[in-house]
Amino acid sequence: MHQLEKNSGLYTDYYELTMAQGYYLSNRHLKPACFDYFFRSLPYGGGFVTFAGLSSVLDLIENFSFGQDDLEYLQSLGFKENFIRYLKGFSFQGSIWSVKEGEIIFPYEPVLRVEGSILEAQLLETLLLNFLNFESLIATKASRMRWAAGNRVLLEFGLRRAQGMGGIHATKAAMSGGFNKTSNVYSARLFGLEGSGTMAHSWVQCFDDELKAFRTYANWYPDDCVLLVDTFNTLESGIPNAIIVGRELIQNGHKLKAIRLDSGDLTYLSKKARKILDEAGLQEVKIVASNQLDEFIIQSLLYQGAPIDIFGVGTSLVTGNPDAALDGVYKLSYFDGKATIKVSENIAKMTLPGIKNIDRFITRENQFHADGISFRDEPGYSAIYHLTEPKKHQLGENLTKEPLMHQMMKDGKRMSPAPHPRDIASYNFKRLEQLPEEHKRFLNPQTYLTGITEQVMHVRDHLSGQFLKKFS
Repeated sequence: MHQLEKNSGLYTDYYELTMAQGYYLSNRHLKPACFDYFFRSLPYGGGFVTFAGLSSVLDLIENFSFGQDDLEYLQSLGFKENFIRYLKGFSFQGSIWSVKEGEIIFPYEPVLRVEGSILEAQLLETLLLNFLNFESLIATKASRMRWAAGNRVLLEFGLRRAQGMGGIHATKAAMSGGFNKTSNVYSARLFGLEGSGTMAHSWVQCFDDELKAFRTYANWYPDDCVLLVDTFNTLESGIPNAIIVGRELIQNGHKLKAIRLDSGDLTYLSKKARKILDEAGLQEVKIVASNQLDEFIIQSLLYQGAPIDIFGVGTSLVTGNPDAALDGVYKLSYFDGKATIKVSENIAKMTLPGIKNIDRFITRENQFHADGISFRDEPGYSAIYHLTEPKKHQLGENLTKEPLMHQMMKDGKRMSPAPHPRDIASYNFKRLEQLPEEHKRFLNPQTYLTGITEQVMHVRDHLSGQFLKKFS
């Protein structure tokens, strides 16, 4: 049986369990703690990240447990009997606060926090990082492609190039970032997505000639017929044969849905194809383009005036190319009634102490202006300070303050049902429209303004000063 189907507590790193046992044996396991999730660097050289994976995480945490076979395995590894007995009845009983899935987020912002006992919060680290980092990376790539493609259809074709079972959640994340349909049948069923597909070159090669291949396919799928026209010669064979089949479909009361271009100069071929189809009276036939597409190529194709209606994207999307991972981390910020930090001589590596909230300041034009990080119980503030430089930014009076953190889980139970990826994508696109253009450009985007309040800065500097002085 697949471990995720069991929601196994073994979906973790070994040291999470050794630390959990250590907390238990030291009688520290019930002490209250808070961990923050955040990332430090933006992927793709971009200006934002689309937050995704939250619904996956909450589903798994709500049922996070250790089955009998899990406990027997831990016993075989040498974990102590009394700790194993404790895990037998284990479930997460804490709270999770987070920004909404689909939110636009930026480096160093504690966009999710886990509050609970130190043992239970520690055990969630690996699972949480695994899903949030991966789905956010893929959803961000998808958001960039959606922004480049405008209102054109985006198809996810990536399962065959994905990293094993990661392809399941890569599809979900792609839909959360704005893709319309997927070729991944498993994920389509699992997440309630719309599946879609055309044909491969092998279909055409299996017939005596291309026209017969097209006619046969159209006979079986007269209302969902997309013909791949580049198996032999796109302009001399593929498109002319597609026109013949398209006219025959019309005569029989149906319509050719689209042709697909999967090789060659997509701008040139799509322009020629559009012209030939229109002259043949097939103006309603769409043009699908695929073959190693990404946001840069989509943007370039449309800039060149390529009349492409639908883009099929695979490898670059589901692998997060060229970035292998989002560098999200999970750091302790509060323990047993006290704020705590990870100290570093590099201030960018130093964490932010305490239990915190994030506010987004929005202009009269309904555009994002800045994000402020404050303590949860901190009163209003009018200025924020740069995270790594002692630079103050005064917040104007004509800004609306929007709290970004929402309680997603209480007493180990989620507060509301998981949103559909389509709804996540809709929210994400709405938020992208509020992000100024200079932060969305693909090359050299402007850095978005984020900062901490004076109180957060003072506590961080005080705690770091204490530790550095102690060990100097």
